[in-house]
Amino acid sequence: MSKTIHCIIVDDEPIAREILENHLNKIETIKIIASCKNAMEAFNVINSNRIDVIFLDINMPEISGLSFAKSINKNIKIIFTTAYREYAVDGFDLKAVDYLLKPISFERLLQAVNKFLNENNSVYTESKNELTIEKSDFIFVRSDRKMIKINFSDINYIESLGDYLKIHLLNKTIITRETISNMEVKLSKKEFIRIHRSFILSISKIVSFTNEFVEVSKKAIPISRSYKKDVLHKLQDI
Repeated sequence: MSKTIHCIIVDDEPIAREILENHLNKIETIKIIASCKNAMEAFNVINSNRIDVIFLDINMPEISGLSFAKSINKNIKIIFTTAYREYAVDGFDLKAVDYLLKPISFERLLQAVNKFLNENNSVYTESKNELTIEKSDFIFVRSDRKMIKINFSDINYIESLGDYLKIHLLNKTIITRETISNMEVKLSKKEFIRIHRSFILSISKIVSFTNEFVEVSKKAIPISRSYKKDVLHKLQDI
């Protein structure tokens, strides 16, 4: 039977902590013991709890993540989370499990967790394929220099513009730097359908469809030839 991984998050940015909590809550084998806004809070937590791994920001006020990492029990593993690439060498000098650059995707975080599991396989028996992952009902995307929370229920459709996406919501449109293929992986196949290399639609927002077009939010979106068979089969079975 696998052992639960006890972790804490340490970051002075509330939105960064929320994103990590959202990611980590998808992995059943991980239990978040605390989410701390500074090193002093984290010291108190690790002194009174069993902690296996810390998701640790580097650039924090008063006590930096690097200083904090040097001062704790070496049996506690560190996964650094930071917006600054230049700290990577210092991070790995401290024998960190991994070094994640913000904004941190779920896929990249999962790689770090699996790396931790592989390095500690005598204690933890989970493998990547055995991790139980749950889908959330929202995501965070970067737009206008901040991370914006988007509920899936608010999405009408998503439009690709090369390396950017226009996410058409009920009352506004958000542009973010992301490929449509990466976004497709994050969405539930029960709730969303890709009908074109440039379009993903919310199934619940579909008003009507023909063999050529799907109508969403008063817009007729074409079904491309390569997706037509699967799209029509799925829509006709709803």
